Amino acid sequence: MTSHDVRALLEPVRRLHELIRAAVVEACERASLEELSEVERDGEGDTIYAVDRVGEELLVEFFEREVASRTPLVLIAEGLEGGRVVLPRGASEDEAVWRVVVDPVDGTRALMYQKRSAWVLTGVAPNRGPSTTLRDIELAVQTEIPLVKQHLYDSLWTVRGEGARAERLNRLTGERTALTLRPSRARTIAHGFAQVARFFPGARDLLAAIDEEVVRGALGPARPGKAHCFEDQYLSSGGQLYELMAGHDRFVADLRPLMRRALSARGLALGICCHPYDLCTELIAREAGVVVTDPSSGGPLSAPLGVEAEVAWAGYANEHIRRQIEPLLRSALGARGLL
Repeated sequence: MTSHDVRALLEPVRRLHELIRAAVVEACERASLEELSEVERDGEGDTIYAVDRVGEELLVEFFEREVASRTPLVLIAEGLEGGRVVLPRGASEDEAVWRVVVDPVDGTRALMYQKRSAWVLTGVAPNRGPSTTLRDIELAVQTEIPLVKQHLYDSLWTVRGEGARAERLNRLTGERTALTLRPSRARTIAHGFAQVARFFPGARDLLAAIDEEVVRGALGPARPGKAHCFEDQYLSSGGQLYELMAGHDRFVADLRPLMRRALSARGLALGICCHPYDLCTELIAREAGVVVTDPSSGGPLSAPLGVEAEVAWAGYANEHIRRQIEPLLRSALGARGLL
């Protein structure tokens, strides 16, 4: 498949994102916090809340009507039975041209409590069967779902090899303004935001210890009364990528899948982790100049496009930050037997 082929999906995917964004914001405006945070289904991969269903209900109908009538595809999303569906109905998976992975609401928890924006995420890859991975994605689109009190929101997209593009939209007037993505050019995490994600109970002590070791190795001990770097636990993988692209963050690592062995030794189970659909727009970050890696290998992310795989990842604003942090991160993981 060529970039010209996949480019035809950009406009419909962006329209889908607008539909989901509008529907979710409307639901947040009219429903109570208790209604939005009601657990609809507690699946193996993640918990599905009422606000998630708003976005999921649009997916199949939209792709069936707008795309699959011309081009067969495999739609992959957490809320679908078995995690995927072949469209149009009756087509075989082998006939599909594309594998389309979607997270209709990435950052559900913060959004339903109206703490922070969530994101609609979509990645499109040529159908290479079950062996299709994040590395195969050729088109990615990421759209902000703003808080009710917020009238501006951002939309980002890329076609592989063509760089990242973005615009800021006014949901009240419809005005669109081009937005330039500028990852930080700083050569150090000093006086910047840099963090190891530790959103949920279970391994937070281990993750915090790794974070502390990396920061001390990079910057030395904190001076009395001073803070030499800061952290932001943005409970959204798409949101974390956005913060790197926007120049707000310099380093982020989500290491949760690597904690399994250590937790097992404590007699504890590994909780919720990042999945491929959470990272299906990492191509935009890379096209913008962000370095995104598998912390176990230092190579690119290569998880299969599905809903089951657990994905660890690290993002660096630039190669200078990577050179400062990656050796320290791998040393901290290796010393704990986590590589």
